[in-house]
Amino acid sequence: MSGIVDHSRYPMSKSPHTPPRQLGNGHGHTASPLKIFGHAKNKVNEIFKTITSYISESDAFLTGIPEGDNIVTREQLEEVKAFKGKVAGIGEVLSRDHMKVVFFGRTSNGKSTVINAMLKTKLLPSGIGHTTNCFVQVEGSDTHEGYLLTEDSDEQKSIHSVRELAHALSGVKLDSSALIKIKWPKEKCVLLRDDVVLVDSPGVDVSGDTDAWIDKFCLDADVFVLVANAESTLMQTEKNFFLRVSDKLSKPNIFILNNRWDASASEPEMMEEVRKQHLDRNIAFLVDELKVVNRQEAENRVFFISAREALTSRSQGQPGTPSPHAVLQEGYQARLFEFANFERTFEECLCKSAVKTKFEQHAQRGKTLSSQLRTIMEAVHEQSLQAKNRSITQRGETSSRLQFVSTQLDKLSSEIKDQIKLMVEDVENKVAKALNEEIRRLSSLVDEFDRPFHPDQNLLAVYKKELHAHVEQSLGRNLQAKCSEALLRAVDCTERDMTDRISHLLPEESKLQLLNSLPRRDFEIAYRLDCRNLCADFREDIEFHFSLGISSLVKRFLGPKGASRALRGYSNQVPPPLTPMTPMEPESYPVRQENELMMALLTNFSSLASRSTVGAVVVVGIAFRAVGWQVVGVGLALYGGVYLYERLAWTNKAKERTFKRQYVDYASNKLKLIVDLTSANCSHQVQQELSSTFSRLCSHVDHTKADLEEAIASYNREAVKYEEFGNKAKLLRNKAGYIDTELNSFIKQYLKHDV
Repeated sequence: MSGIVDHSRYPMSKSPHTPPRQLGNGHGHTASPLKIFGHAKNKVNEIFKTITSYISESDAFLTGIPEGDNIVTREQLEEVKAFKGKVAGIGEVLSRDHMKVVFFGRTSNGKSTVINAMLKTKLLPSGIGHTTNCFVQVEGSDTHEGYLLTEDSDEQKSIHSVRELAHALSGVKLDSSALIKIKWPKEKCVLLRDDVVLVDSPGVDVSGDTDAWIDKFCLDADVFVLVANAESTLMQTEKNFFLRVSDKLSKPNIFILNNRWDASASEPEMMEEVRKQHLDRNIAFLVDELKVVNRQEAENRVFFISAREALTSRSQGQPGTPSPHAVLQEGYQARLFEFANFERTFEECLCKSAVKTKFEQHAQRGKTLSSQLRTIMEAVHEQSLQAKNRSITQRGETSSRLQFVSTQLDKLSSEIKDQIKLMVEDVENKVAKALNEEIRRLSSLVDEFDRPFHPDQNLLAVYKKELHAHVEQSLGRNLQAKCSEALLRAVDCTERDMTDRISHLLPEESKLQLLNSLPRRDFEIAYRLDCRNLCADFREDIEFHFSLGISSLVKRFLGPKGASRALRGYSNQVPPPLTPMTPMEPESYPVRQENELMMALLTNFSSLASRSTVGAVVVVGIAFRAVGWQVVGVGLALYGGVYLYERLAWTNKAKERTFKRQYVDYASNKLKLIVDLTSANCSHQVQQELSSTFSRLCSHVDHTKADLEEAIASYNREAVKYEEFGNKAKLLRNKAGYIDTELNSFIKQYLKHDV
């Protein structure tokens, strides 16, 4: 018989502590199986909050691991981030999850009246003809008064406005797919208190856009109630709608209520036959066409009721409710029992279906997520341990390398310093020797200077400037020819040797950088002679001087310095101090006195002869008196001839030769003074070149040492970091095990056994 429930399958309904249910008017009740849904929902919500926190912690941990550490792969990061999104979606669904029941049927089949009967109050508009023109969702509220919400506004409206908005005869015309939400106090209805949502709908025959209805209202429904008209039969419109529902949902839970069964009271002789006819057609629709249940289950999904009688009976005692006897037909008790059986079966099916459909998949997904995260954390833990061991090994190798480099650099520095010292000494000797040789042949260099010579002072200044430049360039060129090639070859060889020996201390990646850092220019030794400044005090004497003149003879006998003193005389001189005679020098005094006397005579004579014509006349007179006029005349003629010859021969060429001879004498003396300075300067240049090159090379080694020290510190930090990563990954792995245990407990408690 339809509507008969096997209560042995649901032990909760047989609880000895529950008072018997008054099935007729619905005022009494046993403990509702819907409570289980609330308990399961709270439990699974707590679990998924833990999972959400766990995944967020895992995501933050994995994201904080640098990509270059190769501890976490990009796929693992993306996988965990995807988990985060999935769990966020699940948590949002779970927070909204409720047991949803949708009522469908043709227009005026009594869908709204059935819902009102279940709510035990006439809340939804109902009556003759097309009444409900849009979807109306009734759900529980924690408020004391009900209110109404529309899709286009969050404003709370009066509950009485539902008749204006949802009634087909109202002046306000809403679209058939519009939704009105009625928030009804939970304290007024046990069904709503247990998180059940009831959705009323327009007739399936009023709109052709039923696919949009299914997408909007049916995909999250747990139970569908098809309210049929017992005075007719299932229409193809109703069948087509549920066939489309079945296409989009896998085996939906469908109940069929043959409403208005109170009409059978007028034809009692045909009641059983009509009942059987409806039952067979309903079962065939569920089993053969929809294929959602088997035949035995289908018998418990079909009920024959009178929603109007159930509502009337359950409204007794409420203010303004008339006595039911005027509207209850004969045999109404059986129909009230049938309605109560429907509610009981509906609640059990709804709870079982909702727990399974809402939570089973989420629980399994939670187990999958925790298992996958556990696997990821296990992999991260292993990778962290391996990375830590690698860091410790690399730290030891790097420390050994640093010690080796430091020892070799100290040894190499000592050897290179000795090598540079020997080379500097060799350079100094070679340059000094070459410069002395060039000074000895300075006259040849000066003779090679062939610029036009003129005694004019302005032109002579230009001549000297060019001669300075010629001598400096020639000396530098000759020194370069004699010294530079060999010295530069030695410097280059030494630098190559230093570079090669230093490169052995550098890692491979630094060797190319070492070669690139060396200067590309060739080293050149600069011989800074600076003849212009060196010979700046040179004063030439290119005036004509007769070789047999008094001054020339004095210079020839007394030398340049003695002649200068003699020609100037003693008038402006301080007389030299008398040297006291000592007992040790009695014999040297007459000799010195004689020399001084001769010097005085010659000095006075030359001074007298050179200062006036009278002196010359006196000399001639003395000679005349001594030898006679003929000898004096011949002597004077010869003397004049020699003078004339020398005077005529005193040309620019002679002046140039005299100038160059004087310049050579002066420059040679000056250059000899700077031989040691120049050679020391050249050796210093070589020393600077080699020292700077070695310093640059050593800087690379210093960088390498600094890199090695930084690498050691980095390996230390990495070892600590990887250890922290491993400990954190281990902790998160254990958390995954805890979550898996919680989910197994939930599945065992709520999903492994029938509700």
